[in-house]
Amino acid sequence: MTAYVIAEAELNGDGDPQMVATYSAKLVSTIEPHGGRYLVRGAPWQVLEGESKAFTGVIEFPDAEAAQRWYDSPAYQEIVPLRVRNTKGRILIFEGVQAA
Repeated sequence: MTAYVIAEAELNGDGDPQMVATYSAKLVSTIEPHGGRYLVRGAPWQVLEGESKAFTGVIEFPDAEAAQRWYDSPAYQEIVPLRVRNTKGRILIFEGVQAA
């Protein structure tokens, strides 16, 4: 069943925007080998309720296992420190729903 990774992040107080840009530039090449593709990547959005993070991304994977393999992959884990040191936010995996 299709799975989605939802990422929300904002630059932390002492975060370096250039390091986040480096992370972002390297990110796509870590996703594609696991069958992932971006559906939303920092696109303009409208907040209807609550607070919004500075960046939101949605990545589609063939299934939750592929999403987890991407997250755990050496290629992705190599760039994670760039994100963690410079932003605060969260990354979630959601399984899609079966069509009726």
